[in-house]
Amino acid sequence: MDSLKPVSLSLFLLSFVSAVNMVFAGDPDILSDFVAPTNTIVDGKFFTYTGMRGVLAKFPQNFTLTKATMNEFPALNGQSVSYAVLQYPAGSLNPPHTHPRAAELLFLVYGSLDVGFVDTKNVLYTQKLQVGDMFIFPKGLVHHQSNPTKEPAVAISSFGSANAGTVSVPSAVFSTGIDDGILAKAFKTDVYTIQKIKSGFGKP
Repeated sequence: MDSLKPVSLSLFLLSFVSAVNMVFAGDPDILSDFVAPTNTIVDGKFFTYTGMRGVLAKFPQNFTLTKATMNEFPALNGQSVSYAVLQYPAGSLNPPHTHPRAAELLFLVYGSLDVGFVDTKNVLYTQKLQVGDMFIFPKGLVHHQSNPTKEPAVAISSFGSANAGTVSVPSAVFSTGIDDGILAKAFKTDVYTIQKIKSGFGKP
């Protein structure tokens, strides 16, 4: 029986290596989780993002979103997480949009917000948030946030992807060159109305 042990161990190792190779073959980017960009020194600085410094030192005049995705913070590549600070002046709006690659978990740290999303059955879910409240926007669904008050608001959002992506509904519809006739039919209106709306977005 002892003579079979090395053979059994060899078969186990061969099976294990084959299984690992299958995993890597199915996901060619699996090693990118731990590989820094070329010519990058990997030390504590690589895993530190300083782009949020001073973001709360002064309040913007318009809705402002400051992101920390893999584009701004390369160490997030492959980590399935990213981050954003959202600042809402009085009366401002984060227009309807989607994140095609991640859900968004929003945490309100100052002020108040009206939020909502629309599900795949076109049901609208809304809520008024106060400081300390959290709200989840499911992956890929159209959602929005607004600050109808006379005071500013600040929220922090986390995403289940290093690159969640954002598709702004108004911009995607009216500033990408979709034919006026198609939009007029889709919105059950006339071409003049579509052109008037488009004029507010500038040329694609």
